[in-house]
Amino acid sequence: MSAAMRSLMLVVPLFAFAIGGGLYVPPERSASDSNNGSEPALSSLPPLPAWARDDLPDFSGYQDTTERKAAFFSFLYPRIVLANSRILIERDYLDSLASKTTLSKKEHIWLAAQSKRLRVEEEPGSPEQFALLGKRLDVIPPSLILAQAANESAWGTSRFALRGNNLFGQWCFSKGCGLVPLSRVEGASHEVASFPSPYHSVRAYIQNLNRHTSYQGLRNTRLDDRQSGDPLSGLALARGLVSYSVRGEEYVNEIRSMIRYNNLEFYDTEFRKTLSDRSPSHLKDLASASAEEALLPGHIAGKNVGESTRTSAEG
Repeated sequence: MSAAMRSLMLVVPLFAFAIGGGLYVPPERSASDSNNGSEPALSSLPPLPAWARDDLPDFSGYQDTTERKAAFFSFLYPRIVLANSRILIERDYLDSLASKTTLSKKEHIWLAAQSKRLRVEEEPGSPEQFALLGKRLDVIPPSLILAQAANESAWGTSRFALRGNNLFGQWCFSKGCGLVPLSRVEGASHEVASFPSPYHSVRAYIQNLNRHTSYQGLRNTRLDDRQSGDPLSGLALARGLVSYSVRGEEYVNEIRSMIRYNNLEFYDTEFRKTLSDRSPSHLKDLASASAEEALLPGHIAGKNVGESTRTSAEG
C-alpha cells in the first residue's frame, strides 16, 4: 500500500514532534521474554493472517516527518489490533473455563500452557490461578505500544528494527538468537532479539508487559481500571514503565509526551469503538482479517473483516 493511501486512511491530527527516539535497552531488561509471544493452541483462535508475516517497511525514505509518522502508525496499528483481538479471544476462553465446575484434560493442558507462558505458579484450576491469569492475559492500549515502538526503534529506522523486526529493544541470551549490539561491553552475552515479523515483536512485547515482575504496577493499574469500568489508557499505564529504562521517570515522561504530542489517544478511542462489539464472531473477524487495511481506523465498523484467504499458522 502506498504512503498516500495510508495517509488518506488515517484522518488523525499528527504533530511535528521530534524526539530522540533511538533504541535504548537498559541492562536490567528481561530477555527471556523474546520468544515471539507464541500462543498456546486454542481451537477458537483462527490462523494468523499471512500479512502479519510481512517485514518492516523502510521508513527512512520519508523526508516529511508527518508523513513518516503517519506511515509508521498506519503500518503498526493493524498489527496491534490483531494481537490484542487474539488475546481477547484467549481471555474469553479463560473466563469460560473459570465458570466451569470441572475441566477436561484438554482444558487443563491449555491452562498449564498459559500459566507457563505468563509465569503463573498457582495451583492448577484454583481460583488464584484464574485470578492471576485474568490479570496477566489482557490487552495493552494501542497508544502505549505505538509510542514505545516509535521511541525504541527510532520510528522504525534502527538497525535492530530493520534487520531483526525488533521494535521494542527486547534482549535474548542464547548465541545467535538476535543481533549483537555494536556497543556491547566485553564479557556480555546478550543480543537484541530477532523476530519473524513486526507482528511477532508486538506480541512478544505485550507478553513481556503481561508477565515480567518489573511491570506489576502497570498490570495493577490496568486491573483497577477494569474493575472500576474505566477505559484502558496508555497515558495511565505508562506510569508502570519506570523499570523499562534506567532513565526511570524521565523515560516515562518521554513516552507520555509522545502519546500527547502525537495524539495517540485517538487510537485508544478507535480501538474501544472496534470493541463495542465483543461477540465471538467479531473478535474472530478481527483476529483473521484478510488485509491489514481492514483494521485501520474507519474500516472496521459494520464490515466483515475476517474473510481471509491468505493465512498461515501462528509461530
